[in-house]
Amino acid sequence: MTEIQTPRLLLRRWHDDDLVPMAEINADPEVMQWIGDGSVRDLEQTAQDIERWEEEWDEEGFGLFAVELLASGELVGCVGLSVPHFLPDVLPAVEISWRLGRPFWGQGYASEAAHASLEFALQDRGLDRVISIARLGNDASENVMRKLGMELDHETTHPEYGFRLHIYAIDLTEYEA
Repeated sequence: MTEIQTPRLLLRRWHDDDLVPMAEINADPEVMQWIGDGSVRDLEQTAQDIERWEEEWDEEGFGLFAVELLASGELVGCVGLSVPHFLPDVLPAVEISWRLGRPFWGQGYASEAAHASLEFALQDRGLDRVISIARLGNDASENVMRKLGMELDHETTHPEYGFRLHIYAIDLTEYEA
């Protein structure tokens, strides 16, 4: 089982009891405003998401981690790696992304977890390039991307929803652990 511990967080594979807290995160319109078309997701959709994330772990050797607070065991959200099939013009690529519950915003958890995931991608999984995708206006995520050492690579349009996206990237040669 793949686990990464940071000073405050545990990044791990998904457990059955993660479903309800992740569904609560996915049901928050403020959390979901920058994800996909901005729609909230219900319990059944969240279960499908977690199943898909776990399948990606099995197929690709990476995926989205469940992120929990070490101090309390509380689920913070998810962070990790995926193939952004929804955006064919960046493929082949691996994306790093995150989704945290609102009570956990502004405390550095996204940066801490994303840094651990990026290190996992470049050092443990041998990827030589990782991207991150942000909808224009999602300044908080773009700040995390810059903290990771990523640079704006290009701008494109979401093929299904038509809004503008910023694509950030980092190569192994630019990465500093």
